[in-house]
Amino acid sequence: MRVNKITWDKIGRVTEPGRYRCFFGYLTVTSDDIEVWERYPEATFTLIAIPTTEQSIGEDYRLGIFDIGGPEQE
Repeated sequence: MRVNKITWDKIGRVTEPGRYRCFFGYLTVTSDDIEVWERYPEATFTLIAIPTTEQSIGEDYRLGIFDIGGPEQE
């Protein structure tokens, strides 16, 4: 199974919660997601597919677990 990840830079450093058109479909970003990126700008989130309906256009995703990256803290 392939795991897709995304960074804040790849979605244009959005600053408001909402549903955004991306190169892979649509991404729903919450205020909690933005708070993580504001605190850890290099964080990488896992993309989670949202089940679509027949009326949906494109694929929908939300952000899941994240990795703050950076150097290991001792």
